[in-house]
Amino acid sequence: MVREKTGLVVDAYFSGTKVKWILDNVEGARAKAEKGELLFGTTDTWLIWKLTGGKVHVTDYSNASRTMMFNIRELHWDKELLTMLDVPQGMLPEVHNSSEVYGNTDAGVFLGFEIPIAGVAGDQQAALFGQACYEPGDAKNTYGTGCFMLMNTGSKIHTSKHGLLTTIAWGIDGKVEYALEGSIFIAGAAIQWLRDGLKMIDVAPDSEYFAKKVKDTDGVYFVPAFVGLGAPYWDMRARGGIFGLTRGTTKSHIIRAALDSLAYQTKDVLGSMEADSGISLKSLRVDGGAVANNLLMQFQADILGTRVDRPEIIETTALGAAYLAGLAVGFWTSKEELASRWLLDRRFEPEMEEEKRAKLYKGWLKAVERTKDWEED
Repeated sequence: MVREKTGLVVDAYFSGTKVKWILDNVEGARAKAEKGELLFGTTDTWLIWKLTGGKVHVTDYSNASRTMMFNIRELHWDKELLTMLDVPQGMLPEVHNSSEVYGNTDAGVFLGFEIPIAGVAGDQQAALFGQACYEPGDAKNTYGTGCFMLMNTGSKIHTSKHGLLTTIAWGIDGKVEYALEGSIFIAGAAIQWLRDGLKMIDVAPDSEYFAKKVKDTDGVYFVPAFVGLGAPYWDMRARGGIFGLTRGTTKSHIIRAALDSLAYQTKDVLGSMEADSGISLKSLRVDGGAVANNLLMQFQADILGTRVDRPEIIETTALGAAYLAGLAVGFWTSKEELASRWLLDRRFEPEMEEEKRAKLYKGWLKAVERTKDWEED
């Protein structure tokens, strides 16, 4: 029922169970919620509430769709889910388009100015919009602390059979578009662990320097399941591991294996995405801090067997939010105009032979299996 209505899996990652826990465990919280003295919202809701001086309590379709309380088919807070979670509907924000004027900043709280607040979207949905992925089958992958791949599926809802989430991409002028999403919990955070935990590098960009010192990982696989595995496995009991170590393994092999893990996890998600959508990806648009690493981007293209396109502007989440706001106030007129602004920085073409690609990926899947169901109750 939850997946059918919300597109999500039941997981503490989403808001619904967190709200229930607060109402059940924080003294006085439920009584205040029932009297309208305690409100809920995602981060955008809180920001708009503060910026407007408490005048506006809203969210947009994309953020609402990630709460596990919103019906993405009928586009409203779902009474059956709210009853199951025992969450009063009165504490939830109004749900609006992703591009419209929600209100103005309060002059008393925002530097004396009244400025329209006009664009709201979830982190990854905004990145999809900023990457100009406006047609069904367009996809992007954001490489940050985690990795998040989204594919635009247009007005059609694809209920995943392969461990992905179905989400609302955005709503504009009353028209909602959907996306498939794969969430990878640990990506850039694995490189941070090499830096802060193992002291193998001084700064994250050093990872490319050391990884280039070896031609490959020499059979080493690093599965960064530090907090379990996200899509498509959804195994909260999995834990990280480094496999294939020999006496000849060096620091550079481990660093390269950590970088490769980002590409392998992306391939896991893309395979599920293609199976669910029936669309074979022709190219993948990428963004986020890690895409500056050319070695990683080339390996990504190689292991996917698909070209990887890096735009000139890689901070596309902020760009997408700006685009949504600009459309609302008439600064830009259409998505077609926005798409024309997308500029390529570098294209990475696959250079790896299929036989080698299959062998490497088989080793990755073997390593992933070793990490599953590690943590016991």
